[in-house]
Amino acid sequence: MSLDPGVPVRRTYSYLGPAGTFTEAALSQVPEARDQIWRPVRNVGEALADVVEGRSDAAMIAIENSVDGGVSTAQDALATMPGLRIIGEYLVRVNFVLVGRPGTRLADVSLVAAHPVAYGQCLQWLSTNLPEHAHLPAASNVASAVGIVDGVSEADAAIAPPGILEHYDLELLAEEIGDNAKAVTRFVLVSRTVAAPAPTGADKTSLIVELPEEYPGALLELLEQFATRGINLSLLASRPIGDELGRYRFVIDADGHVEDERMADALLGLRRFSPKVMFLGSYPRADRAIVHYPERYSDDVFVEARDWLRGLISGEPEA
Repeated sequence: MSLDPGVPVRRTYSYLGPAGTFTEAALSQVPEARDQIWRPVRNVGEALADVVEGRSDAAMIAIENSVDGGVSTAQDALATMPGLRIIGEYLVRVNFVLVGRPGTRLADVSLVAAHPVAYGQCLQWLSTNLPEHAHLPAASNVASAVGIVDGVSEADAAIAPPGILEHYDLELLAEEIGDNAKAVTRFVLVSRTVAAPAPTGADKTSLIVELPEEYPGALLELLEQFATRGINLSLLASRPIGDELGRYRFVIDADGHVEDERMADALLGLRRFSPKVMFLGSYPRADRAIVHYPERYSDDVFVEARDWLRGLISGEPEA
């Protein structure tokens, strides 16, 4: 780190590496991360530990996939590592290519290396174009291709992200091989705890909430904190707490910002209801879609209701 006051200090960003991953593609969307230090790591836990322990200023992690749902390792890590805050959201289209060693032809391929999730998302294409192929599981989307480059893999070809071609000398055998052309992965940028950025009108608030106890209607009571205030939930996922069978925490994405009156009121209701509410952050939506809600849930309505109550308490005459 430079001690010269005239030289700006470079920030460090952790991401799931090596180079060429979808996570790297997400990080490339962050304007303030350009020309900074990018630190490749091996897993989500390591990326978040970098932030907590000060090795990085922020970490980019995958949180949800439109085909496979929530990324459980990321959700569990956020639930169990205090001192973190989501400050941004980014979307990356999930698109795969089939690559091989230089000179390889598609007709030469009989063994395909792929991460099991990627393999499942390309199975229709593989069945049509390589009906007699066999699958060699790989640890990650990039590892499948790196094994071919390093000569440690017996595979003839690998399923990998398109960005792999920018970093390794590989033969492009086929592109756009994913079975779902609309598949998208949602990433979040996570820093140490900071104040939420100012509301934009197109915001999302992420929370992790535990039920106080198991009883009929407990989950309904939790959800009513949002429904009675006109707040839409874009994500509701359950994850086991892990201390005993049947105990779950809920990962929630709610449309709106913590500074919105309706969201603040909902959080107060959650705080009264739940033994543990983790506020993960309020941040701009990746799609920048404006959040719409009925007029009866506008900020002015909540402010007027509070003023009305103060007047009742203070003995002011009602108009």
